[in-house]
Amino acid sequence: MKITVASGKGGTGKTTVTASLAAVWDRPLLAVDLDVEEPNLHLFLQPEISTDVEKAWMEIPVLDAEKCTLCGDCVNLCQFKAISLMISTLTLYPDMCHGCGGCMAICSKGALGKGQRELGTIHQGRVGETRFLSGTLRIGEAMSPPLMEAVKKKMDDILELEGRDAVIDAPPGVSCPALCAVMDSDVIVLVADATPFGLHDFKLAWESFSSLAKPTGVVINRAGMGTREIYTFCGENAIPILAEIPFDRKIAEAYSQGRIIAEVSAELGTVFSSLQKNIRALAAGDTGEVGDA
Repeated sequence: MKITVASGKGGTGKTTVTASLAAVWDRPLLAVDLDVEEPNLHLFLQPEISTDVEKAWMEIPVLDAEKCTLCGDCVNLCQFKAISLMISTLTLYPDMCHGCGGCMAICSKGALGKGQRELGTIHQGRVGETRFLSGTLRIGEAMSPPLMEAVKKKMDDILELEGRDAVIDAPPGVSCPALCAVMDSDVIVLVADATPFGLHDFKLAWESFSSLAKPTGVVINRAGMGTREIYTFCGENAIPILAEIPFDRKIAEAYSQGRIIAEVSAELGTVFSSLQKNIRALAAGDTGEVGDA
């Protein structure tokens, strides 16, 4: 089972929830950080990272000027302006290429061959019996989804080989990287806080992700702070509330120290154990059991 923890905006406690869920999970687990632009799940789980770092690449075109007839077909095809024709010079812009391969396919003279652009690195590690996997985007690289897909491919290989569950820390927001993270999930866990900004961005996330028709529930962080409007919205849209994390200074202190909040107190440990049970009930379609843990 793949559980992706997402949020409509940054700062809701998404990584905090992911780390605590990984800490209490009672089955073989792979913890995955797909927030490749700013990965920080390792700061809480503190895994032993392998020194065997894998680089991820994207296939991009390289020009053989001797074969090029300057026909301009590749320029007309490319919607990302990664190729330009100025007077008698064809110029490629590798960092703007989206790797679709269309230019290479359309070139009848074979003037565009296959090259590579580095996307970033993939890291693996362990914390106890839990496997750890993350990606780090190369500085200057504008596109994170291709690297995320490479990390997801590695994740699928591990899950198939070892029969583990996966808890995935997604990028915040509702743009392409966030959708890339959640689209293959078995369950989506949205983390939101009960503030006006939190409600606004939670609505955006619900509207974006609900179209995927995945079992989806919400964890309300800093419960007891702000308004009750998020509860009303969840009720009106039949969104199950999987857990509530209280607004507590001890949690903020633990977070600032890089500690896992499920381990702060027995009460918080129970919250995340119940969250685990509710996620499994949601995945099984037993929505009547959600909240009864």
